[in-house]
Amino acid sequence: MRLATLISRFAADRSGNFTIMSACLMTLVIGCTALGVDVGAIFTDRRKAQGAADLAAIVAASNLSNAYNAASATVVKNNYPAASLVSVDVGTYTPNPAAAPQARFVTPSPGTANAARVTLKTETPLYFARYITGKDKFAISTQATASSTAFASFAIGSRLVSLNGGLLNAILGGMLGTTVSLSAMDYQALVNARIDAFDFLSALATRLSLTGVTYNDLLSGNVKLPDAVAAALAAQQATNGASSATTALSGISQALSGLSTKVSVGSVIDLGPYGGMIAGQKPKVGVSVSVFSLLSAIAEVANGTHQITAPVSLGLPGITAASLVVTVGERPVGSSWVAVGTQGASVHTAQTRILLMVQIGGSGIVPAINLPLYVEIAQGTATLDAISCSRANITNSTVTLGVTPGLVDAWIGNVSTADMTNFTSKPNPPPAVLVNVGGFNISGRAHAAIGNTSPTSVEFTYVDIQSQLAKTVSTRNFTSSLTSSLLGDLSLTVSGVGIPIPGLTSSVSGILSGSTSSIDQLVASVLSTLGVGVGQADVWVSGVRCDGAVLVN
Repeated sequence: MRLATLISRFAADRSGNFTIMSACLMTLVIGCTALGVDVGAIFTDRRKAQGAADLAAIVAASNLSNAYNAASATVVKNNYPAASLVSVDVGTYTPNPAAAPQARFVTPSPGTANAARVTLKTETPLYFARYITGKDKFAISTQATASSTAFASFAIGSRLVSLNGGLLNAILGGMLGTTVSLSAMDYQALVNARIDAFDFLSALATRLSLTGVTYNDLLSGNVKLPDAVAAALAAQQATNGASSATTALSGISQALSGLSTKVSVGSVIDLGPYGGMIAGQKPKVGVSVSVFSLLSAIAEVANGTHQITAPVSLGLPGITAASLVVTVGERPVGSSWVAVGTQGASVHTAQTRILLMVQIGGSGIVPAINLPLYVEIAQGTATLDAISCSRANITNSTVTLGVTPGLVDAWIGNVSTADMTNFTSKPNPPPAVLVNVGGFNISGRAHAAIGNTSPTSVEFTYVDIQSQLAKTVSTRNFTSSLTSSLLGDLSLTVSGVGIPIPGLTSSVSGILSGSTSSIDQLVASVLSTLGVGVGQADVWVSGVRCDGAVLVN
């Protein structure tokens, strides 16, 4: 009974509650403090490990050819054992804000690697938490991705060797679908004037009343030809002010007003990694282009595969008359004339076909020769092979392009205008009648093909890039003129009824041989006006950007 009373009195007594509660609470506080020491150590060591992983990733991205060794050396210098470096993945990083962060780095690289991802694992000791977890160490895993920046802007084609105003007006007007009347001096001004492709696209967005759109949005759609040329004019005015080029381009823009022809600007310009930027923004690397080159490229895209017909009057010796039929094919899907990109990016010229009906003045028994000359030049290609970045001194940087001029297929024969637009197959024409005299027809057929099967490496120094120097690459297996090659293969046949005329075929051959130089000049002038050359490709680099490796998400 007494025991029960004591227990009851103890339970009812409140005088020691705070002491008991304080003792229990102090145990909890001491336990939390002990765990806090371990948690603080874990976070401190994690930050230290993350810093080491960040440095290792930056060093690896700066030395992608020896990424693992570079990262390992950095880890060791930061007082971690080499075994803590779990992996170094080399791949491609694309700064696409529309993609999830984990999807921006791809390994193995689908193209040219530009980034490295480092995974580092280490352990930190546990002091008090070991009594709760039963473990004396806590594993820490960190990861970092760094990307190096090496971009170049480059282009192919758009040469203009011969400034013949009449021929340019006929061809350019035909491609644009209007009448153009500019002088050779006007064209020279357009060739010399330069604008930035970003300024042109920003002006195009403004003209179309588009805000907040990316450059890719502009490049993926079709715009009206007058809007594209008007945007080029706005960029020209903003860059160069009132000038002869501005006046000439304004005249072309006015001539196009009212046309509904649409063009895909993405077939002209490829901004590569900068396509996701909002229109109006400009990166450090420039994309400077000639106003005439931009206009010609737009005209090619607008023309599609429609035929252009025009008389050609160059006043060349021996040639009494010439007429021209031209078709310009589409560039390969996804390609362009000017591009910004990393190693592996490429640009293409358009496939070009010309049919020249040349009348050559004769002599003696041959009053004249009608020579149908067909020339087809396939797409030429320039690929960005390498960017050698000198980050300490950018002026020591170089850009190397691999250039393959378009294959050339030429015929003397009866090529029809229907053959000109059939880009699914090459013409294989029958002989054409060259001369009709005294009841006799002299027919002829010839074929010549030239072209490289491997690219030629062309290096551009920083001085070349700054001066916008264009370099020409010629086929290595073609040294003679195109006309000479054709005439060397020319087979002449005589048909008809009547008295044979002695020396008829030899007279024809002699007249053609004497006109070789003039025919070559005629072909070269027409093709250069179209932005291509026989067995040649013009390339240039307009900008290069070399940044050190940086951490990316």
